This record gives sequence, structure tokens and C-alpha cells, in this order.
Amino acid sequence: MTDAITAECASPEPLLSASAVYDHASGGGSIASARAFTAAFLAAAPSVRSEPVADACVEVAQLVVSELVTNAVRHTDGPCRLLLELRRDALEISVIDRVAVAPVPRGHDPRRIGQHGLEIVVAVCESLSVEPDPEGKRVRARLSLVHTGPSVRL
Repeated sequence: MTDAITAECASPEPLLSASAVYDHASGGGSIASARAFTAAFLAAAPSVRSEPVADACVEVAQLVVSELVTNAVRHTDGPCRLLLELRRDALEISVIDRVAVAPVPRGHDPRRIGQHGLEIVVAVCESLSVEPDPEGKRVRARLSLVHTGPSVRL
């Protein structure tokens, strides 16, 4: 327990954070809205960071947000909250929903149609974790903003 508390305290405050709530009522519109929200959030990065976020990183962030919000909207009851936290060299993307059961990434299967969302998130992010939350669970992905080459091809 002490190690977790120490690690939590050692984590610096985000440079910038914002959140939005999405639910089933907006259908597919919630995914487009979450992608636009993410792009607008990252466009504000130069106000707190020395440089803008590379276009390729914005695209990958939008992909991760799409996958995580889609999972929450399709597979849980009630709304979900998207929380974006900008760090110096990374973006933490969290989706908090009302179901405590953790999503389970499926093994790679090129014959499977769909249901590759978590597999994609794991492939493009530094880390993916599922944490208990008073509302249900928090799925947190950490995406590096250090652009080192061409955009990821999936």
C-alpha cells in the first residue's frame, strides 16, 4: 500500500486536463464527438508545452479515444467519462464507466471480424491499465507524445 501511495504522490500534476461525458443516447455521434474533443484538447497543448503535438500523435490519440469510448458506450450501462491529462511527454487517456468488470483483450486473430479495439490500444500505447473506481472502473492508457517516425500503420 505504501508503494502505491508513494508512486501516486511522485506523479506530477498534469500540465492540462479536461473531461467530457458520453452516453448511449448520442449513438455513433459520441465517438465522433470524443475524437473532436481530443483533437481540440491537443491543439491547446502549445499553451502549456513548448511545442505542438505532432499530427501523427493526434491521430493515434483519436484512435485510442475512439476504441475506449466505443467499448464503454457499447458494453456498459449509463454514461462514461473521458478524461484527458496532458503530461510533458505523454497523454493519459482515461475512460471511467459504471461497470466494475474489466475488459479482456482477445488474442490476435486475423480471421475475427471486429472486436480488436483493446488489441489496437495495447499496440500503440506505452501502457494500459484497468483500475477500480467508485463509479465502476477506470481504463487508463498512456500514449507517448514523442514522435519518432511515421504514423503507426495498423
